[in-house]
Amino acid sequence: MAEVDSFQFLYREVSRSCSPYLETLALVGALYTARRVIVLLRDCCALLRVHFLPRMIPSKKLTQIFGDWAVVYGAAEPVAKAYAEELARRGISIIFVTKDHTSVRDAAASLSQSYGVETVVILADFSLDPAASKSIEEAMRGKDIGFLVNCVESLSPPQSLIEMPEQALLDFVNKNVAVATLMTRLVLPGMLERSRGAVVNISSGACSRPLPGRVTLTASTGYLDHFSRALHLEYGGKGIFVQSLIPFQIASSDQQPSSSSTPLSGQGWFVPKPEVYARHAISTLGVSNRTTGYWPHTLQYGLIRCIPEWIWVLGSRVLISSS
Repeated sequence: MAEVDSFQFLYREVSRSCSPYLETLALVGALYTARRVIVLLRDCCALLRVHFLPRMIPSKKLTQIFGDWAVVYGAAEPVAKAYAEELARRGISIIFVTKDHTSVRDAAASLSQSYGVETVVILADFSLDPAASKSIEEAMRGKDIGFLVNCVESLSPPQSLIEMPEQALLDFVNKNVAVATLMTRLVLPGMLERSRGAVVNISSGACSRPLPGRVTLTASTGYLDHFSRALHLEYGGKGIFVQSLIPFQIASSDQQPSSSSTPLSGQGWFVPKPEVYARHAISTLGVSNRTTGYWPHTLQYGLIRCIPEWIWVLGSRVLISSS
């Protein structure tokens, strides 16, 4: 009995001496929990504001806000082609800039026939002709260019850096970094003169975390994402809306994953068709400067952001070693 009394006495003494520390720890825990709840509520409000309210509340026509013409670079990609169709559906004429006429010729004719808009296809291979910008400037002359859409090029299947042929590597970096930047430089002066316009750079969710076998894709999409944010900082106050779209997996027309994606499989809510993604993404234009463009992808992005990078890297290495 004496031993029990001694233990209870000792426990009371220890509890009394540790009480201030326990109260401090409880306060810290409560503050941390409150902070996480506030962040969660903020993210939920942002999800509603960016992805749902614009689709429910009527707004002005895009032609009235930005202009009557759009320049689309990278329309060989299914997501860019679908985005161009959404613009055409809203009465916006399209100038396609491509180095392969056959990849967009049928799409341009289809848009003209279906939506009654004008379409122009410009052949421009910047890797072969440094003066390719002249034909683009000529096509834009006298037109109310309100949109520029740059889309990252495909990189499939995944390849390590040393496996990529040198010329393929140069072409990939040239198109996704140099040419996308040059296209913006060509279109921006006219937008600034009219004090309105929108620049939409479609990169990939790959810029949020490094991915195995996609070094060049991760780096180039990271450039396009930061380029968009820097452009918005510099020209956002001059009537130019700059948006960085960072989608995750998007199914291509033949049900296979497109390049603006992470390596998942299947199709459904998290792997939308290009048409579905474009319809959601265009509703965020003028609302958010940096978004996935599609609310299930925003959930994915939020989950990835919660994972510490060292865990992500460890998981990627395990994935590589097991494949």
